[in-house]
Amino acid sequence: MSTTHVIGIDLGTSNSAITLTALDGGETAVHEVLQVTGPNRLEAKPGLASALYLAQPNEFPEGALQLPWQAEAPLWAVGEFARNHGAQVIDRLISSAKSWLSNPHIDPRSRILPWNTGLPEEEKWSPVEASTRYLAHMRDALIHESQSSEQPIDMESTAVVITVPASFQEVARNLTLEAATAAGFGEVILLEEPQAAFYAWLDRVGDAWSEQLAPGQIVLVCDVGGGTSDFSLIAVSETEEGELALERVSVGAHLLLGGDNMDLSLAYIAQAQLAEQGHDIDDWQLWALVHACRAAKVAFFTDPDLSEQSVAIPSRGSSLMAGSLSATLTRESVESMILEGFFPLTAADALPDEDASGLQELGLPYAADPVISKHLAAFLRNSLTNVQSNEAFQHLAESHGQAGFLRPDAVLFNGGAFKAEPLRERVMALLASWAGDHSVRALDGDEPALAVAKGAGVYGRIRESGQGIRIRAGVARSYYVGLESGMPKVPGFKPPIKALCVVPQGMEEGSECLIDGQEFGLIIGQPAEFRFFSSDVRAGDEAGGILPNAERELAENACLQATLPAMEGYEAGDRIPVKIQVVVTELGHLELWMQHEPSGERWKFELQVRDNDS
Repeated sequence: MSTTHVIGIDLGTSNSAITLTALDGGETAVHEVLQVTGPNRLEAKPGLASALYLAQPNEFPEGALQLPWQAEAPLWAVGEFARNHGAQVIDRLISSAKSWLSNPHIDPRSRILPWNTGLPEEEKWSPVEASTRYLAHMRDALIHESQSSEQPIDMESTAVVITVPASFQEVARNLTLEAATAAGFGEVILLEEPQAAFYAWLDRVGDAWSEQLAPGQIVLVCDVGGGTSDFSLIAVSETEEGELALERVSVGAHLLLGGDNMDLSLAYIAQAQLAEQGHDIDDWQLWALVHACRAAKVAFFTDPDLSEQSVAIPSRGSSLMAGSLSATLTRESVESMILEGFFPLTAADALPDEDASGLQELGLPYAADPVISKHLAAFLRNSLTNVQSNEAFQHLAESHGQAGFLRPDAVLFNGGAFKAEPLRERVMALLASWAGDHSVRALDGDEPALAVAKGAGVYGRIRESGQGIRIRAGVARSYYVGLESGMPKVPGFKPPIKALCVVPQGMEEGSECLIDGQEFGLIIGQPAEFRFFSSDVRAGDEAGGILPNAERELAENACLQATLPAMEGYEAGDRIPVKIQVVVTELGHLELWMQHEPSGERWKFELQVRDNDS
């Protein structure tokens, strides 16, 4: 069955959105999502808060949280009401599930959310389950509304594009696909969020984009959302036929740093005021205060004439009518905290502080330094290292390398934080201070909170129709497998583990590579350990290249324990000669095949696997 529609989904840390594109019409429209906004109250909103509230039995009247497509009344709610009500009952609120998908210290399939609360495990949800619920809600809401239209949505003829941070490692990408499958979607295409924002911009300006960008220029996509900050660089080039082309040349690290941090900083200001009034608040009240400060922040950046805003939280008195506590935020205090605290005018060589704590509470791996200016500087410095490592990008290093960083020509802002004009202006001032005599301009983007969902639909339309310009990207970073040294063993010395490059940065979807001319010894018949590494600053490495010290030069992503079956003619523990073939599927899955040519046996390792199987 031929494709008729494209669903584009931004599965956000704080907010999600869904779009629908008809291939015969071409327009990408944001779909309003029907959701619970109060007990027995349903409304359609342009987005869906990525929040899930776990109601207690008898907390609400029977059916108060039920949606039209649900056969039974649930004891949970997703969306606006979940976030608003959950802010008052914080130990039953699930948030930031997307960030937990990329946490290397926990199993995202285990029941851990809400995190660090007294709820028994059987009442908690896993990050994968929460993500599944957000996706299923948007899917069901779209289908429900379409059933009353002249052309109901047929999921069998609909392509689905879901966005993920460019900085997502393969484990988190695979878990997103797992959640999408559980939500009722078929094959899903993943697209990096900064690229999606750029596709939305391309669609908005049409053919005029080539009048705003010229060959040799670099665009910084600066995305600061509710929970994460994500940076990418897209270079403009020229084909042999004289047409403009686009290529993603660098992606940043995964930073758990964004609007949520800003809300917390404002809550601390309000908390200090309450302390001066003689009110000490507990953790429950602090998170309610964070929620109130989020609303105040939006109000300040939406209304330039607003000078102050009151924030209130319930008191914890013994009386049933205990009342509330309130503090006042001023525009000056808000702008000073956010602009000077998160976006100060730092030097281009001022890099983020490292976390030196020897012991820390388990939880989300938040960025150790909250100064986004420093993280942006680190990204641009790493980007220069990355392009210098690849001969194909040398011209970018020569034309845009400046004082140790790679200078962009233009900026495309994305993410809810950049709804605020003062934040956009501050980032432009920051880049101007680094660029010296070179000008940096801002591209006029779409609605920051919805651009990613729109761009997902645009990309899906281009992919299905074959019409329109595509960003050449491929795999965002290089991947490696650990390789034990073949040197003789000596007492008291353990040689460093080497790294075999199996997936070079930029390897495109639908391609494969055989590391020919080399064979490696694969252990069979007993438990073995396979270590996987990656790098986002080694664009020049080629498949088959070997680095002498993986731990020193690369970041470790996963360690896989597996036992491959013994083979006839070999003993358990023998090493058999294998060649390695790498496949990047059309959907972006990375597959590593080890082939024993004499017998024809093959073993597949998926680089995104977390579990102890292969």
